[in-house]
Amino acid sequence: MKKYNIAVVGATGVVGRMMIKVLEERQLPIENLYLFASSRSKGTKLTFNGKEYEVEELTHTCFDGKNIDIALFSAGGETSRIFAPSAAKAGATVIDNSSYWRMDKDVPLIVPEVNFESIKDCRKGIIANPNCSTIQAMLVLKPLMDRYGIKRVIYSTYQSVSGAGLKGLNDLKNGTSEKFIYPITNNCIPHIDVFLDNGYTKEEQKMIDETRKILSKPDMRVTATTVRVPVFYAHSESINIELEKEFEIEDVKELLKNSEGVVLQDDVENNVYPMPLYAADHDEVFVGRIRRDFTVENGINLFCVADNLRKGAATNAVQIAQKIIETNNK
Repeated sequence: MKKYNIAVVGATGVVGRMMIKVLEERQLPIENLYLFASSRSKGTKLTFNGKEYEVEELTHTCFDGKNIDIALFSAGGETSRIFAPSAAKAGATVIDNSSYWRMDKDVPLIVPEVNFESIKDCRKGIIANPNCSTIQAMLVLKPLMDRYGIKRVIYSTYQSVSGAGLKGLNDLKNGTSEKFIYPITNNCIPHIDVFLDNGYTKEEQKMIDETRKILSKPDMRVTATTVRVPVFYAHSESINIELEKEFEIEDVKELLKNSEGVVLQDDVENNVYPMPLYAADHDEVFVGRIRRDFTVENGINLFCVADNLRKGAATNAVQIAQKIIETNNK
């Protein structure tokens, strides 16, 4: 089997470190691993498969001569805007975790279990990793859409502080307000990213736009409210869906139970349902509280939870890389 040269950009960040961990767990066929970060982190030493690696400074020429096959980026939108094209020009396939490239028509937005075939739309050498809150919803919505069709989706999210990086984690841990404009301890903040002119936050608009792109439904009716909650890891989502066809609740449960990457936790008689407490540090999307919405025809409510650093970011990116390697090795 061919071995690959893989780079992680933003290697010292929360998601970058998780990417390294997931690469190790999934045992991708790696010949050489390269770690890049800003000049502040240059020289930092990180361990992969028992070997110590030194972080190099990210520059426009750092990819040259290394024959990097896949570059996993998690260093923020502006860094991706500036440096992802340089990596692609040097021959790497970039898998970018920032929001910068997601809505570019020449950049596929990929959740491997849902729309890996869209990789054919990759014309810039860049593949986008969706928003963490969007990714977990896709694993639930796609099988429902394929079986029943979807008229409308309403998202309400309860997002952990780790989605805001190390400063977000520290705010909850230390009771500070360095990342969030209000204390997050004992609080819920209905404000993730900046507010737009339409009254939505950028996070909410991301979920709307990305859902339509990933599912190839540009006119799908989608709305969202996203909230930061005092939980360290794993995002929770209440999703209300109006389906096009009639359904039976037990059939929906069976469908999701057998869907790739999904774990059904729905036994209310025994108080079994998804919670961040149990989803943290797992790669699956956990779904439960599946019940009929009696206010509309063919309406359904459900609750899903996933680790935002793993499936919501690092794992999804590594899965894309894994799928590319598997496809190339066929």
